[in-house]
Amino acid sequence: MTTVNQAATLSPPRTAPNARTRMILEAPVLPTLLALAAPNLVVMLAQALANFLESYYVGLLGVDALAGAALVFPLVMLMMMMSAGGIGGGISSAVARSLGAGDQDKADALALHAVVIVVVFGFICSAIVIGLAAPIYALLGGEGAALGAAVAYSNALFSGVVFLWLMNGLSAVLRGAGNMRLPAMVMVGGVPLLLVLSPLLIFGYGPLPALGITGAGLALASYYLIATVILAATLIRGRGGVRLSLHHPLRRALFGEILGVGLWSSLNTVLSNLCVVVATFFVARTSMEALAGFGLGIRIEYLQIPIVFGFGTALVAMVGMNLGAGQIQRARRIAWTGAAVAAVTTETVGLAAALFPEAWLGLFTDDPEAIATGALYLRIVAPAYAFLGVGLALYFASQGAGRMGWPLFAGGVRLAVLALGCALMAWWLPGNLAALCAVMVVALIAMAVFNALPWLRNAGGGAHRVVTPRQE
Repeated sequence: MTTVNQAATLSPPRTAPNARTRMILEAPVLPTLLALAAPNLVVMLAQALANFLESYYVGLLGVDALAGAALVFPLVMLMMMMSAGGIGGGISSAVARSLGAGDQDKADALALHAVVIVVVFGFICSAIVIGLAAPIYALLGGEGAALGAAVAYSNALFSGVVFLWLMNGLSAVLRGAGNMRLPAMVMVGGVPLLLVLSPLLIFGYGPLPALGITGAGLALASYYLIATVILAATLIRGRGGVRLSLHHPLRRALFGEILGVGLWSSLNTVLSNLCVVVATFFVARTSMEALAGFGLGIRIEYLQIPIVFGFGTALVAMVGMNLGAGQIQRARRIAWTGAAVAAVTTETVGLAAALFPEAWLGLFTDDPEAIATGALYLRIVAPAYAFLGVGLALYFASQGAGRMGWPLFAGGVRLAVLALGCALMAWWLPGNLAALCAVMVVALIAMAVFNALPWLRNAGGGAHRVVTPRQE
């Protein structure tokens, strides 16, 4: 469907692949995928713990604070997904294909271009969300104390969102080189920081005043800053397979190579988060207690994204490098292997959540309506998480191929099914949350099917046309 910019036309001498690159190009697929994904899965566990800690602390502030956090959560995840899986995916794809083609100098130059891109995006997103916070969250259904909590939390967090973009952009450079371990170590190291910093800023201690939900946002912003400093220092020293340096001239072709994948990927993340916004819009029309419960329930779905991200970032590097080296059938085998592993993993989590929803929801609130709403969502939607796993895994594989047309179409289909279905259910069965959840399941299935179609036909819907060493 949609093509991306071709690689730069310069043809520098090929450099010999290092041990990590040779493993990705030659070693058995499943063991290599699992080895590369393992550090990212550790990151998933760390992010799940950080998410739990934040939700737990905010829950102690009351239902209004939980509802406010639920309103902000889709935008926070949008920033995470755009910076890590959207633009970050474009960065990893470009770096991986360059290294697969044996062009180390180009991979190093791409690191600088990546930094420029994420800084610009970070400042733009910060300015937009801070400037329009109150209207945005009111439009989503926030009102009264819940709206005030949403604005306070959002302003604190988005004041440091440029560091979130930098953290994920620098991590993407390393992951494109097949270095999954260092970003994982940095992410995991942030959990103890949040464990201490969040309650200190939220509840205060000694001379430190209690900042309430504002403190939760500031704690996350501080973590992003510290992680950025560590990752930048590592890349400047040339560790991790790529070196970050100011000595490379900025070239339009290299910006295009990143953005040709990254912008389409980011648009896809916007569509994905709009699905949550649409669902949030309809749930918010019932009550703030129901909204709080829905926000807690859907966090399980959002936690599936880091799970698949662990496999997905490995897929980007493996598919990208193999296509860069001209190994098309191996790239296709990698994509389907990743999809199968992601499906089994996400379905396991989904079934556990569906069978024992109160075990999760009861950690954060004792409000009966909030628990009932969250449990209803989990019992209906969570058993379909295997489709979410397949769709997301093949989305990442398409990033590695540098072709985002089908994933973008799949995201649009999911949003259309969800929006039209929820509107129909709201008219036909007003207030029926079970019907809304059923629509969410149908939308997930549609997304998975359309992400799979190009990989059923060939490698990424024409991924073989991505530049290979023979074409350079």
